[in-house]
Amino acid sequence: MGSAFEEGQADEHPAHRVWVDAFDLALFPVTREDYAAFLEATRHPEPREWTTPVFAQPDLPVVGVSWHDAQAYCAWRSALEGPVHLPTEAQWERAARGRVQGRRYPMGDAIPDWVPAGGQGPIDAPWPVATGDPNDFGLFGMSANIHEWCADWHARDFYERSPALNPTGAMSGVRRAARGGAWRHATTMSRVSARSKLDPSFRYTDYGFRLTRPAPLAR
Repeated sequence: MGSAFEEGQADEHPAHRVWVDAFDLALFPVTREDYAAFLEATRHPEPREWTTPVFAQPDLPVVGVSWHDAQAYCAWRSALEGPVHLPTEAQWERAARGRVQGRRYPMGDAIPDWVPAGGQGPIDAPWPVATGDPNDFGLFGMSANIHEWCADWHARDFYERSPALNPTGAMSGVRRAARGGAWRHATTMSRVSARSKLDPSFRYTDYGFRLTRPAPLAR
């Protein structure tokens, strides 16, 4: 976990080995269509710019949601189908890396050709969640398109003191962690080790989320 290269921010160092229990991660981020069902059922406040046409396509990732909004969605889905959560940073990075360790991006050491505009942004809006190729775990959009909220509090020095088993971030903080590139940035795909953070009450139009759950026991 973290960057083994000289590149990257200080909070990506040192690179260190962690172990996480088995888990499932959603193939796609939560979509606008998914989130619309939640709004209709709960009357939860709408995301920022919910009615803006460029964000209205059903198969786009929902954006403009705070960390607290994402938690409310998780609680709603959990009541319907069993526990789901935001992933920890360790879970997210494990899933993004796929089956091969040491790669900069989920698919290799270069931004893949399918990424809109060659990975150069900003572009007009997020792209549909099924765009392009998945990584070798079958996950779409990892490290690209939107920042994805994680469960953890962000701490700049956490990697210096992280436990090796199932790390869950700092005990407290000011900003919540997020992972992945974003359509609003100059580069729309990030390295798998790159970390973002934001006040959990903020609603930015390049922030969304995907869900995780414990893996079912083998039968």
